[in-house]
Amino acid sequence: MMRSQPRRARGTVGHAYSALNLRLVLASFGLVTMVLFAVLAFRADLAWLGALCVVFAVVAVVDLVVIQRRRAARRREEPGTRHSLFE
Repeated sequence: MMRSQPRRARGTVGHAYSALNLRLVLASFGLVTMVLFAVLAFRADLAWLGALCVVFAVVAVVDLVVIQRRRAARRREEPGTRHSLFE
């Protein structure tokens, strides 16, 4: 069973280890911008730069998956609790 944060993390359920909602927004922004930059780089015949942007976009997708799994674990641990962007 996945927990919402690592066992030996400094945070607790009451005081989050990571601002998951903020990470979600930042990872989404990174994904959108890297896809846009990749398209622009490939159109400008800068294949190496486009490939680098695609790699960063894949990293953002992996981060989004991890964030969503941790948010789901947090929802299971704290049903009915709403979190702001910074918690």
